Amino acid sequence: MVRLTPLFLSLCLVAPALADAVAGAVPAERPRIGLVLSGGGARGVAHVGVLRALEEMHVPVDLIAGTSMGAVVGGLYAAGLPAERLEALVQTLDWYEAFKDRSPRDDLDFRRKQDDREYLVRLPLGVQGRRFRMPRGLIQGQKLSQVLRRETLAAAYIDDFDQLPIRFRAVATDLESGERVVLAGGDLTAAIRASMSAPGVFAPVEIEGRLLVDGGLVANLPVDVAQALGVDVVIAVDVGSQPIGRRQLNSAVAVSNQMLTIMIGHETGRQRAMMDGDDILITPELGTMSSLDFTQVGHGVELGMAATRAQAERLMALALDEEGWQRHIAARHAGAEPLPEIRFVRTDAGSERYRERILAELAPAVGHPLDPRGLERGLSRLYGDGIFESVDYRIAREGGQQGLKVAARRKSWGPNYVRFGLELQDDLAGSNSFNAGMRVLVTEVNRYGAEWQTDLRVGGSPRIFTEFYQPLGYTARWFVAPRLLIERRNADLIEDGTRVASYRIHSEEAGLDLGRELGNWGELRLGLAAGSGRRALRIGDPDDAALPGAGRFDRGEVVARFSLDRLDNVYFPRAGGLFTLQWQGARTALGADDDADRASVDGMIARSWGRNTGVLWATAGTLLSGPRDSIQDFWSLGGLFNLSGLPPEALRGSHFGIARAIGYRRIGRGDEGFLDMPVYAGLSLELGNTWDRRSEIDLGSARANGALFLGFDTLLGPVYLAAGFDEDGERSFYLLLGRFR
Repeated sequence: MVRLTPLFLSLCLVAPALADAVAGAVPAERPRIGLVLSGGGARGVAHVGVLRALEEMHVPVDLIAGTSMGAVVGGLYAAGLPAERLEALVQTLDWYEAFKDRSPRDDLDFRRKQDDREYLVRLPLGVQGRRFRMPRGLIQGQKLSQVLRRETLAAAYIDDFDQLPIRFRAVATDLESGERVVLAGGDLTAAIRASMSAPGVFAPVEIEGRLLVDGGLVANLPVDVAQALGVDVVIAVDVGSQPIGRRQLNSAVAVSNQMLTIMIGHETGRQRAMMDGDDILITPELGTMSSLDFTQVGHGVELGMAATRAQAERLMALALDEEGWQRHIAARHAGAEPLPEIRFVRTDAGSERYRERILAELAPAVGHPLDPRGLERGLSRLYGDGIFESVDYRIAREGGQQGLKVAARRKSWGPNYVRFGLELQDDLAGSNSFNAGMRVLVTEVNRYGAEWQTDLRVGGSPRIFTEFYQPLGYTARWFVAPRLLIERRNADLIEDGTRVASYRIHSEEAGLDLGRELGNWGELRLGLAAGSGRRALRIGDPDDAALPGAGRFDRGEVVARFSLDRLDNVYFPRAGGLFTLQWQGARTALGADDDADRASVDGMIARSWGRNTGVLWATAGTLLSGPRDSIQDFWSLGGLFNLSGLPPEALRGSHFGIARAIGYRRIGRGDEGFLDMPVYAGLSLELGNTWDRRSEIDLGSARANGALFLGFDTLLGPVYLAAGFDEDGERSFYLLLGRFR
């Protein structure tokens, strides 16, 4: 019996393990499984389907190596997101909105909203010294980074990717050396962004002094990265594009894409050759699905699931039983931490000059649990100032407390910018007008964020305008703004469709405004303006006493203006409103020829139902007191959406009013295919007129007009093809590029 005692003790120790083995639970030594996810743009949503199928089969994943879209899906899964949550994310995320840097218009600084209303091209050039500079990518990745940041908050404190719920590696390319860079630690969001930064499309990401771009250039299917980390079995998922046939190579874009496909494919073939008999290759049948087409997300997920289920016989050999799978899932979520309470907001070393502005925006978060959506809105408002290339944050720990560390980076192509505008109008009957403009904006002139804006316009109505905008403190809402205006324009008088006189008006004016910003939605200004000008009669009888006289005039006035702007789009609004109320009081004591008071109001409201939008828009102006023959101060109507059946500025008078009801429907694919432009078809109903005397104003004298139009919201500004109709049978046709307001 004494001799049996050691054997008995040994059996007691190993009995539980033997029982587990007999029951079919987790084997004492199961193979370590590495999942390799390739790049492929929108085709990469198939990776989500692969993960769903692997979870259904209870196949565990011990390591993920991903490139580009594979790094996005793999990084989120490695950070703790289950496949079901990943599928919901990729199906509900507005991918095209995520790929836009521009903050929602409601988050833009009020001055940036005015840029929208006045100049067109949406990609301002930077000016440094005597050279123009452009962004290093069409997309800086601001919105996408915030989506990734929000979805990886559970791993916010992890700097070593081996400590993630699933070990992870992201593959990127060093843009300077061309070397492959395997990211094994640091900021997970930054690593994912770097791996998917397609050169020229996304701006490079700087990590530890290296400029990194899409890893697909050097290893689109990084099998060897997983093998080097000691896995026993590799499951590789290749969603890369395949070469297309000659008949499809019908454009420069198609040829360029084919070149990239061939280059990437050679390295992918080499990586595939490294796989041995125990490894499993999954290639979803994605066909001609474009790497840019995120409209087929659901279909792509299904194809990923189908391709994985087709390998079920081999994959089931790697599966865990139910008990083992639940232990695996529990281990994945064991280290997850709840959202912290924010106790401080700090700026990093590169953001100190913006510290006060950042604190003013984000300080309300202190003392409350982290609200990711609310924080994103605050960052969006900061980004809406228009001076930042990126505004990001990380969760930081200091002295046992948790808070935000914010990094704001000024645009690398700034701080001075040039923005171009173009306005072309053709009535398709031989009459046309043309203006081209340029805005030069010098930002961050001093520590309070002063700006110097200069507008130059050439064409039928040349104009020079410059304004120096000086806030009275870094976070102060009050500002002063001295300004100077020089312009030349035509003013025609038309009676019964015949031009009876034409004036060329020259004017120069200087002013000084005191104002207050009302959040980012409004502005209140009170200012003084003085100047002089000249009316030159080009067509008409100078002896006709009924015509306004030619000659010089002097200005001196007080101007008060309240402006509100909450439109989501200034040209094709779908929601929001716009309102401007202005009073001008000319006084001889200030140098004016006569005392006069004028007031104007402009209001718009837009509402949408699906693809349909309705807009109510009214504008009016009146001469409250003063002479009625100052043609330089006349209001005009005529042109698209301003009594569309009449030629531009066909009516002039001391008083005017117009009401419009505009409806349109989005008929193009806009925002449903990468770089597609929204297209709208609509109609407008308009009722208005101009009057010489206030006593003449009544509803019966208003003219009814309407228009049918097609509108295109392009990068160069709105383009309209329209036909206008007047109640008297007059018609006008328009080809219009540029603003119509």
